[in-house]
Amino acid sequence: MDAEQPESREPKDLSGEVTSGQSRSSVDRGALDRDALLQSDFLSATGISQLQIVESTGSTNQDLVRAVTVEPKKWADLAVLTAEHQTAARGRLDRHWESPERSAVSVSMVLRPVTAEGMPVPTQSYSWLSLLAAVALREALQETAGITAEIKWPNDVLVNGRKVAGILAQMTPLGDGSVPAVILGVGLNVSLAEEELPVPTATSLALEGATTTDRTALLKSYLSRFARLYRSFCNSEGDPAAGLVGGPSLHKRVESAMVTLGREVRAHLPGDHELVGHASRLDEHGSLLVVDHGGREHVVTAGDVVHLRATESGYA
Repeated sequence: MDAEQPESREPKDLSGEVTSGQSRSSVDRGALDRDALLQSDFLSATGISQLQIVESTGSTNQDLVRAVTVEPKKWADLAVLTAEHQTAARGRLDRHWESPERSAVSVSMVLRPVTAEGMPVPTQSYSWLSLLAAVALREALQETAGITAEIKWPNDVLVNGRKVAGILAQMTPLGDGSVPAVILGVGLNVSLAEEELPVPTATSLALEGATTTDRTALLKSYLSRFARLYRSFCNSEGDPAAGLVGGPSLHKRVESAMVTLGREVRAHLPGDHELVGHASRLDEHGSLLVVDHGGREHVVTAGDVVHLRATESGYA
């Protein structure tokens, strides 16, 4: 049985009104504002060590993995790479896709988590970094674009049940034996029209009636919020139960925004295994706990999760 499919819909203009017969994006796809992104006050306030903007690349994540491996000292914590166009973006399970030029926010950053005293954050806390990015992006979309988003475990951001952004975290090689860096990438669909979406279950900010599709404003908003939450998380030694700046803990923020919890799910696990059950909660490592129909609780640390209808769960 297939997972729940979205109903068909017409593209929307930026006011949120349906635009009948629209065949491609009518949103202006201007270039990123380099001056605004490289402004010294912005970089200083966020703690971004460097920010590079390229016209086109295969994958910002893969570029940074290579760069950190070859020249680790050149790429400090919160070094950022963003591209106007990605031609070989990579997601979970090695899925690849390409979005039209200047239609998305494609950004990756180097993370070397340490406390304010310079002590390394335990690597077992690294599993929370992609979820922290999802929280930061969710806040940015709400405050900058008027879009209410939800989190789907483990690394998707949804609007009205459709994927608007994906997040991918990769550990770099150990190299000289020092603590490995994490490369954290985000791909946000901004101005894609219906026919430009990679899959029917995806969406874009333009299609959802966002108040802005200014990629510079969206990128600055995300980076600002991520940096603030990330620094607070690091200073708590990566404890997901510790309160973060401005309110609740990361664990509570993620669970309150996660649409996966309380749902019947099918988890596609490594090794071509499958698990169907009730997604109950997240554990201290950010893993998903799923109770199967026999009442056994399973810890899902990696894999693809599909939300099911009640009739697909075996209860109907």
